Amino acid sequence: MAQYRRYPERLELLALQWVEHYLLANNDLAELIEFPATHALLVYAQETIYKALQQSVDNELNAIIEGLDGKFIEAGPSGAPTRGRLDTLPTGRNFYSVDNRAIPSKAAWVLGHQSAQALIHRHLQEHGDYPKQLGLSVWGTATMRTGGDDIAQAFALMGVKPIWAEGSHRVVDFEIIPFQLLNRPRVDVTLRVSGFFRDAFANVMALFDAAVVAISELKEPSNNNLIQHNIQQREAQLIADGMNVTQAKRQASYRVFGSKPGAYGAGLQGLIDERCWEEKSDLAEAYLNWGGYAYGNSDKDGVQAKEAFLDRLSNIDVVVQNQDNREHDLLDSDDYYQFQGGMSNAAQVYSGKAPTIYHSDHSNPSKPVIRTLKEELNRVLRSRVLNPKWIEAMREHGYKGAFEMGATVDYLFAYDATTDLIADYQYQQVTDTLLMDPTNQQFLKDNNPQIMEEMAERLMEAAQRGLWQAPDEYQEKLQDLLLQCDEMQESKS
Repeated sequence: MAQYRRYPERLELLALQWVEHYLLANNDLAELIEFPATHALLVYAQETIYKALQQSVDNELNAIIEGLDGKFIEAGPSGAPTRGRLDTLPTGRNFYSVDNRAIPSKAAWVLGHQSAQALIHRHLQEHGDYPKQLGLSVWGTATMRTGGDDIAQAFALMGVKPIWAEGSHRVVDFEIIPFQLLNRPRVDVTLRVSGFFRDAFANVMALFDAAVVAISELKEPSNNNLIQHNIQQREAQLIADGMNVTQAKRQASYRVFGSKPGAYGAGLQGLIDERCWEEKSDLAEAYLNWGGYAYGNSDKDGVQAKEAFLDRLSNIDVVVQNQDNREHDLLDSDDYYQFQGGMSNAAQVYSGKAPTIYHSDHSNPSKPVIRTLKEELNRVLRSRVLNPKWIEAMREHGYKGAFEMGATVDYLFAYDATTDLIADYQYQQVTDTLLMDPTNQQFLKDNNPQIMEEMAERLMEAAQRGLWQAPDEYQEKLQDLLLQCDEMQESKS
């Protein structure tokens, strides 16, 4: 066994062999009795997990038939089994989401606390100081899957721990960790919540808001309680500008922002898709306008607070986005660049300096990994976008596969428009691999020529806007490809 402990990939291969040999082939587990821990895990996998997975096949088919016949379908929880939610098995039940009164869960708190510590250590190592004012995007779908990783991380950064009721595991209160035990300054966290989170988790926003207010009223040294210091400073400024004390105190303590009630998104998609922006300030203004509504304990329905949101964005020095699974990445969804890129761009425009941007990988609950956004973008480009296996797999899906390639180029461009983190060589590699490669170019022509044209236009736009700073001969290649697209259209007409 010692040889396997040194190499994770060998451990994975060994685990795969054991699964095939002992679970799928149903061989006697007694052979592993000399490894008690492994034996116990495989017994549990064989008697519980494997049986539940097998049962899921029949359940899914039976539930469809019974549902179409108007019969009762047993209820069950939703979630991602890959994140340890084995209570979701067997599938085939009429699933419900979560009890929003149990957010964050105890498991989410453990992961959120670990992630907060990892983030602080990473920032301390690279910058020689603790993060001070941090912006975090929080999504409703991710909260449903994880039980509240993001909120738990935010609480941990501020030095707050939820209190759960015995039996129900519902969050009934919070406790503020004394700064002597915290052993670091409290981080001033601002949340930008999604529309779905706003609709589904009003109680969680109220709890977070109550924690912020409670921290602002503590008697602690200002160098340890940055939340209190920032709120008092902003409050004094607002009072000096003529606002009454009550309103100033409330305005200064807003830390949960989202879109207008009934609205969803971060406001950047339309501008990026339609190319109707000139400067980064246009994108920042859209992000500010769409997210300029505050939510909290006394403002559950949301109040317009554009100035408060502007103040928060002007002071953010760290932007964080968490990803809870590896079933997708930040270049196959427009939400990532809208929220993470949008906040980063707005913070840079309104503060005059670029924030540090982190992308936290929570796909392994036992070991959250903190990467910079640049590191994550590089990883996704190498592992998926430029990966021949992914490209070949997309070709098997014809029109839709070509569409996914085009969407990836769009999101790559949008991330660069909001963060300036895509290098010239990466634009070149993407162009060579997806557009100029003869095999893939022919695939696009045969299956989705419109997407090929859109990809070329988007890359040309990157060059024209100066995002792709030195396209050199690639600009001419893209122009030639666009001319070919025009000729193809004319020939069809």
